Formats: sequence, structure tokens, C-alpha cells
Amino acid sequence: MPIHLTSRRQFISQLGAAVAVSNVETFAAEVDESLIAILNDTHIGAQHPASASIPTNLRNTISYLLALPKRPAAVIINGDLALLDGKRGDYEHFAKLIAPLRDAGIPLHLTMGNHDHREVFYDVLKRDKPESPAVESKHVGVVKLAGANLFLLDSLKATMVTQGLIGESQTIWLTKLLDEHADKPALLFAHHNPRLGGDPLHFPGGLEDSEALWQELVKRPQVKAYIHGHIHHRDFNSHQDIHILNTPATSYVADKKTSTTGWTMAKLSFTGGSFTTHTHLTDHAWNGVKVDLKWRS
Repeated sequence: MPIHLTSRRQFISQLGAAVAVSNVETFAAEVDESLIAILNDTHIGAQHPASASIPTNLRNTISYLLALPKRPAAVIINGDLALLDGKRGDYEHFAKLIAPLRDAGIPLHLTMGNHDHREVFYDVLKRDKPESPAVESKHVGVVKLAGANLFLLDSLKATMVTQGLIGESQTIWLTKLLDEHADKPALLFAHHNPRLGGDPLHFPGGLEDSEALWQELVKRPQVKAYIHGHIHHRDFNSHQDIHILNTPATSYVADKKTSTTGWTMAKLSFTGGSFTTHTHLTDHAWNGVKVDLKWRS
């Protein structure tokens, strides 16, 4: 996980008093340890020109994040990084677009969606490949923050297969880690929606093993929310007191009359979270809308 420095003083103490102030101002940035940014469905293609809407949307979102007075403790791009079937050129273009975040030292975490290809992804974004995978053939991780633990899941069943799957081995890994990290609220991130607590029309494209996963989550009270993309829309639902957040696509939407593109900023605490939607269309009804959620006890 990338290291981020939380203050100018910390930067000086770690690198020595002889460091020039100009260098300190360049690299040290205040971090809001309770703030995270959630993006998904970037769908970057190799042939997208710079002026096309899809890379422009991601580039504008990143510019917003870099301009914040206090930077987020983590940025998560929750699946479908690539345009269609995870070509090498897609990830090469994606890597260039996210480079400003990494150059700024902002911790960036990526998950897999049904339009991604793990092996090609790892071949291009080599720094994201673990030396020893926690779950074989899955891209997973845990991000420990001051007020929450974020569990990053891999719901990619197969490239270009709409349905998602967590699978038995990943569920075993997840429940073990949840039990070992029960001290803080747990938020789960996966690209696919669970077939629970939402619009039944979207269920066929969701997780095939939703019920089996939920049985394990419900009996662990530290699990507070499941956050997904995949649907290219925005919804707030719940099932058995666990919040289910469908966050907007950063790339494009199927029906501009009912949805739009954007990203989510979340402020997390031990008792709940505030989730604010930001849209690329500044006059859209979703833009700036904050939803406050209380965690189950």
C-alpha cells in the first residue's frame, strides 16, 4: 500500500531538516484520514482520443481529487477499468490517466469487473500484482483506515461474462480477515451488485452467490456496507441492515434521462458515513447530494 504523509512536519522529520521548503510543499499534502473517493466503471479504451468523454470524465475526476484542500486517505476504482475485454492498450491508456494520482502519492486501489482481464491487467500495471496472492486467481486486499477497514473483493467470474462470483475460496479468505479485523466498521467493495436489496431488473447481472455471501456477512456485526458499481446508476438500498450502495459510473450511462456519470466522496466514522455524489454535469439533480447512513449495531 502506498505511504502517504499527513503533515508538513512529518515530512521534514522523516527526511531531515535540510530538505528545502519548496520540496516539502511539492510532496507533502494534508490528508483527511476519514475521507475516501469511490469511482467505478471507467471503461478506458486504447483508441479513445483525449477529447472523448470517457477519458475526459476520468481526467476531470482526478483533477478534482488533486485540487482538494485535504486529500483522501484512499481512492478506490471499483471495477471495469477497461473498455470491453481488457486489452493491453486499454490498461496502458488507463495507467497514463491515473498516473497523476500515483505521482501525488495518493493511495489508489483497484478492483476487477466483468470487462477486465486479470492477467493482462497485471502485465501492464505490474505494481498492482501481489508477490503472493491472498486468494488464487483473485485480486483482493484490505485497506486499514482510521475509522474503517475496507475489504476489496474480486467479483470477476470471467471476462465478458456479465454475472459475478465471489467463490468459496474468496469467501473463506474474507470471513477469516473479517474475524481478525472486528475492531472497526467493515466496508466491502466489489464491482458486481448483490442480488439483494435492490431493483430485481438488475439482479440477473449480479453476484451468483449473493445469498451464501450474505449469510456470512450478516452474522458479523462489524460489516456495515457493501459498495458496488456495474449498473451505471446510483441507488441506496439495504438488506438485513447492511447498506448496499450502488455508486455512479465514471465513464458513461445507458440512459441519460435516468442517470449520469460521476463519483462519490465518503466521510467515514465508527458510527456511520456520509456519501456525497459528484457529477460531471454540474447542474444534474444528483450533484452535491449527501446521504448520511448510520451503521448497524
